[in-house]
Amino acid sequence: MNQVPTSDEELLQVLSALASPHRLRIIAALAEGRVYVSQLARQLQMNRPLLYMHLQRLEAAGLVAGTLETTRDGSSIKYFELVPFALSLTPEAITKAVRAAEAEQGETDEAGPGDSQPGGSREDKKVDEH
Repeated sequence: MNQVPTSDEELLQVLSALASPHRLRIIAALAEGRVYVSQLARQLQMNRPLLYMHLQRLEAAGLVAGTLETTRDGSSIKYFELVPFALSLTPEAITKAVRAAEAEQGETDEAGPGDSQPGGSREDKKVDEH
């Protein structure tokens, strides 16, 4: 991200990523510097699959960046670090983002029968990821 979210979609993605206490703990841990996944998992006392799921959400929101590095013995280690970001929330920015999301949702609701997958999208079936 490297700056302030510029679109309504980016703002909602960042807010969604920050809505989890686990992801906030990850950000706090990465504020101390770059860490490889196994070390971060031990530090946070979190299993790696769950940690990866949260890291993917943070990476998709542009809040962290992961790099895969090869060690001398040929094994690969994934490191994560924070991406510099700033977030300034105002009631106006939130209102604008919500209205844009509602308008987009209205467009998808109006789609014809052949325009969407049967049974709804994966997003429709998601339950709280926290």
